[in-house]
Amino acid sequence: MTDFRRRIPRTDTALADPRLVAAGARLGRGAVKSAVVAAQERARRGEIAPEDVIAAAVGALPAAGMRPVINATGVIVHTNLGRAPLSADAVSAVVEAAGYTDVELDLADGRRARRGRTAMAALAAAVPGAGGVHVVNNGAAALVLAATALAAGREIVVSRGEMVEIGDGFRLPDLLVSTGARLREVGTTNRTTAADYAGAIGPDTGFVLKVHPSNFVVQGFTSAVPVEDLSGLGVPVVADIGSGLLTPHPGLPDEPDAATALAAGATLVTASGDKLLGGPQAGLLLGDAATVERLRRHPLARALRVDKLTLAALEATLRDPAVPVLAALDEEPAALRARAEALAGKLRADGVDAVPVATEAVVGGGGAPGHTLPSWAVALPETYARRLRLGDPAVLGRVERGRLLLDLRCVPVERDPELHTACMS
Repeated sequence: MTDFRRRIPRTDTALADPRLVAAGARLGRGAVKSAVVAAQERARRGEIAPEDVIAAAVGALPAAGMRPVINATGVIVHTNLGRAPLSADAVSAVVEAAGYTDVELDLADGRRARRGRTAMAALAAAVPGAGGVHVVNNGAAALVLAATALAAGREIVVSRGEMVEIGDGFRLPDLLVSTGARLREVGTTNRTTAADYAGAIGPDTGFVLKVHPSNFVVQGFTSAVPVEDLSGLGVPVVADIGSGLLTPHPGLPDEPDAATALAAGATLVTASGDKLLGGPQAGLLLGDAATVERLRRHPLARALRVDKLTLAALEATLRDPAVPVLAALDEEPAALRARAEALAGKLRADGVDAVPVATEAVVGGGGAPGHTLPSWAVALPETYARRLRLGDPAVLGRVERGRLLLDLRCVPVERDPELHTACMS
C-alpha cells in the first residue's frame, strides 16, 4: 500500500503540469488544486491508477469551450468531431472575413451587390453543369427549402427504401412533412421500380425525390431507380446526394456526385458542404437556373442563409486543392505504414508498449457506407484512451480488442511528433 501511495504525484508536481497551469490561469489556482486533491483521493481509494491523477484532475475541471482534437479514429468525416477540418486557406479566409468585408457590396460602384457572389461563382465553376447555385446553412435546410418552395400543399413522390433517418433522431419523412408537403411513398423497402414512380405521379405531384441512403446499405434482392430514368417522368427530380461530392472520385466508385446527377437529368441536387467537399457546414443547391432562383427568392431562404464566415470558408475550399478530407482519402497505405512503424519505434524506445498494426479506416459522416480504406495505426494499451482524450491537445483513437488504435489516416504527418509527446505525458 505504501509503494502504491508513493506513485501518486505530489500536489505541487501535479500543479506544475502544463495542462493544469493553463487551467489555473483560466479558473484560478484554488479550483485547480481542489481538483488535484480530489483526484489524489480517488487514487488512494483505488478508483483510478496513480498515473491517471493528473488526467482525472484535468477532466474534472469545467471545459473552456470547444477544444481542438487530433483525430486518430480512422473516421475521416467524424460528426462528433465537427466533420470536415478546414484547409489552411479556408482558415485564413475565415480570419480575414471576421472584420468588415464586401460580402454584400460592390466596391467598384459603392452599391449593394448579391450576397456572397464570389463564393457562388466558385461553386458554379466547380459544377459547370449547374445552371444556378445557392447555399443555405446545412444539408437538411437545403432539402427543406426545396420541399417548401416546390411542394408545399402538394405531393413528394419518394421510395420507401429511401425514407432515412439522418442522425440524432431526425427522420426524413418528418422533415419533409413539416414543410406542408405530403409524402407519396412508392415501392418497398428493398425494391422500387420506375413503374412505381410513374403510377404515383399526378396533378398534385410537386417533385420526385431521389435520396442517397448514405448511412446504410441494403444488399440482396434489391432494385432502385437511377436519376436518368426518373428524369423522363415529366416532373422535377430532386436528388439528395448527401455527402457533397461534386465530381466523381476514383476511390469512391459507388458514391453519387453532383455533376453526374445533373448530367443524368436531375432538376435540383442538394448536398452538404462539410463532408466530402471538405468545407464548412453548409447546404448546397445546384441545378436548373429558374428553379434555383425560385428557391433563392423564397421567404424561407432568408431564415436559412449562411453568414460571411461560412461563405469565406466555402469559397476558399472550392478554390483550394489541399483540402484535408481529400488528402486523408488519398493517403497511400505504404506511407501510413512507414509513419506507424516510425512512431511505434520511437515510443518503444521510450518504454511504451506500442506496435504498428494494419487496420481499416472509413469515410464517415454518412459517406460511402460499407466502404473501407486500408490504413495503419499504432496500437497502445487500452489504458491510454482516457489519458489521451484528456490531454492537451486531446487525442481520440478507437478501442478494438483491448487495445487503443491511433489510426494515422486522418492525422497530418506534421502532427506525428505531437502524438509522440501526447503518449509520453
